[in-house]
Amino acid sequence: MGDCIFCKIAKGEIPSDFVYKDENVVAFKDLNPQAPVHILVIPREHFESALKVDNDSVWNKLISSAVKIAKELGLEKDGFRMVINTGEQGGQTVMHLHLHLLAGRNLGWPPG
Repeated sequence: MGDCIFCKIAKGEIPSDFVYKDENVVAFKDLNPQAPVHILVIPREHFESALKVDNDSVWNKLISSAVKIAKELGLEKDGFRMVINTGEQGGQTVMHLHLHLLAGRNLGWPPG
């Protein structure tokens, strides 16, 4: 997708504060963090939303990368949250599948 900001970040066309990269996934710090740790984990391949993923391998790579990042950052001690917003009413603001990795404070429930 030529105009997708996350595709441009994944290709290195837009500078970002990367915390993880491999051949399938990139992860970077959110520009508008909702917690002390707020990382976006995205597949390099463009999927408009969770509803467009038709391959379990994509889910495996996305979630396993998020867990690997959480462990590397030492987040397992106090815990963390993984969130995938889907669609406008679900809170998705960038139409490229992405997982929010949040930590560093008591996140409570319901989310807020």
